[in-house]
Parts: sequence; structure tokens; C-alpha cells
Amino acid sequence: MIRPAAPEDVPAIVAMIRELAVYEKAEHEVEATEEHIRRALFGDRPAAFAHIAETDGRAEGFALWFLNFSTWRGVHGIYLEDLYVRPEARGRGHGKALLAELARICVERGYGRLDWSVLDWNTPSIDFYKALGAVPMDEWTGFRLTDDALAVLGAGAD
Repeated sequence: MIRPAAPEDVPAIVAMIRELAVYEKAEHEVEATEEHIRRALFGDRPAAFAHIAETDGRAEGFALWFLNFSTWRGVHGIYLEDLYVRPEARGRGHGKALLAELARICVERGYGRLDWSVLDWNTPSIDFYKALGAVPMDEWTGFRLTDDALAVLGAGAD
């Protein structure tokens, strides 16, 4: 079953974020706490959204997403920040069901696309996404500012 996340799902979402980070060999980079996730999803001005895949009341996966915007298309889209299904629950259709729910939301709301990134070494996920009809954006290179570089640039933006 796929459903929108509720505040009581926050501990499970944070646990799965940590599980995903372990899988991606980046556990040391996780700084998010339950309070961070609760505020982002359910605070005064939520800017992120999540859906839960569950079986018999147990959260077995999640999709955490937010809106983006295409200036070329002139409409919003969804950016999928994280998609994760616990190892013991894989192969039961949860990942596909989570992506299908986000695609349904895009279609229902007139959004133009559903975007996400995947680590280039994550062959099982890449193969899964391609099987769904997703295409890699090979001509694009992702960039990111964080920490000191972000602070320095932000301080110079007068």
C-alpha cells in the first residue's frame, strides 16, 4: 500500500534515510534528525513531501520529494530526492508503486516531469529505472554548493 506520510512516520523515515546512506556508502554525511524531517514535511511551511510503502502497518519504503520548475515547459515537476525500499521488502513492487504514485500526481496536477538522480555505480537501480522507461540525462552534470563554499558565496551576494 502506498500512502502519504504522516507525522508518526517520521522515525521510520529517518531510519530509512540512514539505511539508504549506508547503502550509498555515505552514512557519515547524514545530519538529518527527526526534528529536521518533521519540520520539512509537517511544519508551518512544508517544502517537502513523502509517501510510504507499507505492508501490514510496517513502513517498508519511502519516497521523499519536492516541487521543481521547468522554465522551458513553464510548469512544475517533481524532484524525487530519495527513493528507498528496505532490502527484505525488495522485489514486491514497492519501488515501482512509489514511482507510479508520483507519476500519477504529476499527471493529475499537470506537472511536466518527474526527475531524480542515481549514483553511477548503482547498476540495479539504473536498470530498474530504465525498465520503467526513464532515460538518463547523460548530457547534464550535477553541481552543488554546500558548507564553506555556500557560506562564502552567500556572504558575497550583496
